[in-house]
Parts: sequence; C-alpha cells; structure tokens
Amino acid sequence: MSNFLDKIEIGKTGLTTSRLGIGSTFNAPASAIEEAFEQGINYLYWGTVRQPGFAEAMRNLERSHREDLILTIQSYSNDAGTIEKEVEDALTQAGVQSFDFLLLGNRNAVPDQSFIDVFERLKDRQLVRFLSLSSHNRPLVPTFIEDYANGNSPYEILMLRYNAVHRGAETDVFPYVQDTQPRQTILAYTATRWGHLVDPAKMPSGEQPVSACDCYRYSLSHPSVDMVLCGPASRDQMQEAIAALHKGPLDPEERERIERIGKHLYGQYAPAYPDAGDDKDVETGLAARAST
Repeated sequence: MSNFLDKIEIGKTGLTTSRLGIGSTFNAPASAIEEAFEQGINYLYWGTVRQPGFAEAMRNLERSHREDLILTIQSYSNDAGTIEKEVEDALTQAGVQSFDFLLLGNRNAVPDQSFIDVFERLKDRQLVRFLSLSSHNRPLVPTFIEDYANGNSPYEILMLRYNAVHRGAETDVFPYVQDTQPRQTILAYTATRWGHLVDPAKMPSGEQPVSACDCYRYSLSHPSVDMVLCGPASRDQMQEAIAALHKGPLDPEERERIERIGKHLYGQYAPAYPDAGDDKDVETGLAARAST
C-alpha cells in the first residue's frame, strides 16, 4: 500500500486501524498519545512495560472514542491457566473495560488448545474480542499464515521483528504472505533496532544516522508489512513517527543507504536475542567482527 495514511482492516475482524501503532513501553505523556489519536493513530498496545501515562490515555480515549479505538493486551505466559487472571489484572491496572486483542507473546511453537480455550472464555466474558500472536521463530510463521488462509487459524495479527538490520523475514515470512485481502495482518516492531539505527556513535564511517521517521518508513515500505509499532518516549518522538505516514514510502536510494547501514550494524552488534533463522547471519556477523 503506497499511501501510509490509508487505514486498513485487520484480518477478518471488521476493525480498521492506522498503519502505525503505539506501544506502552516508553514514557510519552498521555497528552502525546491522545494527540496522536486525534491525528488518526488508533492502535494502542499494552505490552510488557506498562507506563501510567499510557494507561491514562487509554482511559481518556475509551470514554469518548471506544468504537474507534483498538486496544491490545499482551501475555507472555507459558501457562494458559494464568492468562485469564492476567487479563483481569491488566484491565484493573489500565482502568479500561475491555481489550480488543489478546496477544500471545513470543510464541516459538504453535500454542496448544488450552490457549485457544482461555481466549474463548475471555471472549465469552466480553473482556477480549480477537486473538493475535508474536514470534521469534521466523521459519514457523508461514505455518500460521497457511492455516489462516485455509480458515484454520484464530490469529488475526502476526507480530514479528523487521527492520533494516533484521531482514530475515524477507525470505522466511514475506513470500508466504497473501497478496489479496482480507489477509492476516503483519505487524512489525523494533523499527529502529533498539535505537541503533538512529545512534551516531554506531554509524559506519562517513554515514549520518537514520532518522526514526525513516526507520518507520523503511519497515512500512515493504508490501507485506501492514503495520509498524512505535514506542515514543516524548511528544516529539510521537510526532516524528507520525511524520513517516505523511512522507510515505522510501525511494530506492534512501532504502539502499539504510540497508547499507543495517548491514554494518548487524556485523558490529550481533543481536542479544536472535530470531530462529538468524543463526547463519549471526555467525557471519561474529566472523566479520573478529576480522576487524
């Protein structure tokens, strides 16, 4: 999709989302989140780190804009029996009435039926509506895509790492993504590669750092990526992320420069948490570091 300002439908849910979502990890004030909503950003992700300002924004927006708001709650629990209580506690902590999505986080195998059962219980109680999943096991992700295409998967969103440093999804995942709609929504995160792409101290000789805006444009420019999650720590960072939607796709020269920097970063700074499928890339990066 060439116009990043166009909203998209999430899978088969009937929910319409901005192509940029906001995560709760960093400490942007509630006013910055609410301003972003007024500018069209309606997907809010209540993730691992949950800042009080983010909860305040969710509460304020829920009161007047609940039908236009999309709220996600994440669970990393490997015990399906704990998730119902986790969601209840998260609702209390956030001060909202319900979430639209339960996201099963960091799933490197297909979740068993007990996780589907607890989702169905939460859905029956009207505490969540839909199910999504994130994974660091890229070779597994096409299984979820194929199951969804055949009507056998409950996961409306698949969340995975993709940026100019971590490009393995281009071979392991994106070739399997359907071209037609409705399709499972692909949500990318870590667009700045934990800030490395915007850090002047980590650049190759003679290169200027990538702007955060262009990091988001990079991920969104791939036709298989439907959404990108940002984690603003301030109003300025929130507005820079939104600027990516207005600037639109990268041109080939911009993309080539960012990928050149990404290749350098992967060689110099191997990931602390590599994805499954990264093994050869990590070994190559370590070898490159040892030879310098």
